Amino acid sequence: MTGTTERCAREALRARQGPGARYDAPLAPAGGLALARRGTAYFARVLNGIPDEEFGAPSLVPGWTRARVIAHVGYNARALARVVEGARTGVDLPMYASEAARAEEIETGASLPPRALRNLFRHAAVHLDVEWRDLADAGWNAVARGRSGAPLPVRDTPWLRAREVWLHAVDLDCGGSCGDFPAELTGRLLPALARTAGLALDPAPTPRAAARVTGAGAEVSGRTADLVRWLAGRGARRLAGDLPELPGPTDEG
Repeated sequence: MTGTTERCAREALRARQGPGARYDAPLAPAGGLALARRGTAYFARVLNGIPDEEFGAPSLVPGWTRARVIAHVGYNARALARVVEGARTGVDLPMYASEAARAEEIETGASLPPRALRNLFRHAAVHLDVEWRDLADAGWNAVARGRSGAPLPVRDTPWLRAREVWLHAVDLDCGGSCGDFPAELTGRLLPALARTAGLALDPAPTPRAAARVTGAGAEVSGRTADLVRWLAGRGARRLAGDLPELPGPTDEG
């Protein structure tokens, strides 16, 4: 985002919070934080619509129940909170101790009762938000260790969280839709997903299509939200062209 856009997002956030609220640091990525917080509220709204007895139903992630998705999203917030806490305290805190520990955590979490899973999501999200609000400018410029051990700029953590909560809200398969995504989110997701799939993003070919992706002999056009859904592995709807086979939903967090 440009400096002007970040400044406008920060001012809008402060206006919503009102006087006396705790504010993010001046150099915090206001746009990414806004997307993450809106996405958290969106996920919570979808989650609230799922009856307890339906937590064991399949999600849109192959082989995952809704409970597993909820557990994953909750523990992802805890993992990112560790990264931000490390930047705040100067202690090297990785997202996860290991891939095995991460998998075991999610597996155990998926077996929790629905009430405990709801609390896990809510409390972990609050903890992460507190860590973001407590982080000074210097912390936002720090570089931590991501899930694979690769360098992770701390200022990228809001975007990683935004991607997790918005896409996994759709995965709950209870009314969440890529069509609900804000333009700022789809505008960033679409080119990133196209690159991951080895496709190029082109301008809209007709007034009715918002965008087009090409590559590997394929040409697919459609609304931005529908392209995001397809490229993210959540199914194809209302798209024109011969669709190349893509992998299913990725699990990046």
